[in-house]
Amino acid sequence: KGVIITNHSLSVTFNGSFDHMNIDSTSVQTLEIIDPLHTELWGTSNKKKSLFQMLKTTKTTGGSRLLRANLLQPLKDIQTINTRLDCLDELVSNEELFFGLTQGLRKFPKESDKVLCHFCFKPKKVTDEVLKPANGRKSQLLISDIIVLKTALDAIPFLSKVLKGANSFLLKNIYQTICENPKYESMRKRIGEVIDEDVIHSRAPFVACTQQCFAIKPGIDGLLDVARRSFCDTSEAIHNLATKYREEFTLPNLKIPYNNRLGFYFIIPLRDITEKLPNKFIQVVRHGKNVHCSSFELASLNVRNKSAAAECFLRTELCLEGLISEIREDIRILTMLAEVLCLLDMIVNSFAYTISTKPVDRYTRPEFTGDGPMAINAGRHPILESLHTDFVPNNIFLSEASNMVLVMGPNMSGKSTYLQQICLIVILAQVGCYVPAQFASLRVVDRIFTRIGTGDNVENNSSTFMTEMKETAFIMQNVSSRYYAAAME
Repeated sequence: KGVIITNHSLSVTFNGSFDHMNIDSTSVQTLEIIDPLHTELWGTSNKKKSLFQMLKTTKTTGGSRLLRANLLQPLKDIQTINTRLDCLDELVSNEELFFGLTQGLRKFPKESDKVLCHFCFKPKKVTDEVLKPANGRKSQLLISDIIVLKTALDAIPFLSKVLKGANSFLLKNIYQTICENPKYESMRKRIGEVIDEDVIHSRAPFVACTQQCFAIKPGIDGLLDVARRSFCDTSEAIHNLATKYREEFTLPNLKIPYNNRLGFYFIIPLRDITEKLPNKFIQVVRHGKNVHCSSFELASLNVRNKSAAAECFLRTELCLEGLISEIREDIRILTMLAEVLCLLDMIVNSFAYTISTKPVDRYTRPEFTGDGPMAINAGRHPILESLHTDFVPNNIFLSEASNMVLVMGPNMSGKSTYLQQICLIVILAQVGCYVPAQFASLRVVDRIFTRIGTGDNVENNSSTFMTEMKETAFIMQNVSSRYYAAAME
C-alpha cells in the first residue's frame, strides 16, 4: 500500500511458538476459551460466557487483545509466569496500590496503544499541493493522535506516584523504565511548546472537533487563527439559528446534535409536533419518538462550518510537521509505553479485579515445579462456578508413575466439565493468574489436546465416528513430553 515505516521503529523477530503453549483450534472451541458453545444454561437465567468473556474486564482495547493472545498462547517460561504472579500477590494484598493503578489507568485514553503505534508510519511530506479538502480527514486523525499522546504523557506522573512504593519486580521495572525515563518528560515539554495546555482527548464528536481545531497555541499561524474565527462564528450562528427556530415555531425541546458525517442537524420530539412541520424543515426522517431534519439555512451554515474546520485541520498539520518528526525519533519509548499499558491493564483490570470480586480464598496462587506432579485440590470450573453457587469441587493428581486418570460415571454426571476444568485451570495458571482451587501444584505444559463432545461435522463431510478418529489421530501424531490430553469416548 506504499506505507513508509519510520527509521528504527520496527523490529521483526520470528520465534514461532517455542515460548508459548500450543492449543489447537478444536481445543479452543471445545474448552470455550474465546466463545461459548452455548449461550443458554439449563436451570438458570444467566448467560454462559467463555473464559475470555469472563476475564474481559480490561479498560483498553490493547489490554483486551493482549488477554486474548495470552489465553490462546499461554506462557511456558516459569520465571515470567512467577513474575506476573508476584505482581498479582502485591496487588491482592495492597488495596491502595490496586485502586491507585485502577484509577491511574483510567487517565490513559482507551485506544492509547493503537494511536501510539501510528507514529511508526511515515506520511508523505505536507506541501501546499496536498492541502486539499479531501485530505482534511487525514489531518484530523493526525491531530487526534497528538492529543491522545499528550493525554497519555500527562497521565504518567500520576502513574509514577502510584508505583513509587511498589515492591514486586514487574512493577518496580515498569517504574524504572517508564516513570523514571527522562525522555517522556522531555517529549511532554516539547509537545507543550506547541499544543495548548487545556486541550484534552474527547470522544464526543463536536467537542473532539473543537479540541482539534484549537490544539495549536494561538499566534503560531495567522491563517490558522483566521480559520478558527470562521469556525467559531459559524458554530455560534448555528446555535443562534436553533434558538430562533425554538421561539418562532414553538418547539422548546428542539435539539441540535452533531456527528462527523452529517454535521449539525435538528432533533424534534414527536410530542411537540401538533400539526405538520413547517415547510422550512427539509430532509425529515422519523427515528423512534423523534424527528430528524434540517433546513436550507442550517445546510448552508454546515458547509461553511465544515470548510472552516477542514482549513483548521490542514493548517494545524503544517504546524505539527516538525513536532511529529521529533516524536518519531523517539518512537521506541512510545511502543514501550503502549506495551506496558496493555500489560498493566490485563494484570490489574482483568486478573486482580476478577480475584477481588470472588469470596476470600476462592482463588489461590498456583505453584510450578520442573518435573513434579500435577496436584489440584478442590478445583472448580472457572466459568461455571461464576454461574452456579453450589458448584462441587474436584481433585486430581497426575505424576510420572501415574500419568493417566480414568473418569467414569453416568450421563450428565459432569465428566466433560471435569475434563474442561483441569484444562482451564492449567491455562489460567500459565497466563500468570490465580486459579479456582484451594491448592494447585503444576508442571509447565507445552500442548493441550482435547477430544470432547460428539456430533457430525457437515462442513468437513465427517460423521461423529470420523470426527473422533481424526481428532484422536491428530493427538497421537503431535504428542510431546509435556502435553496434557483430555479425551472422552
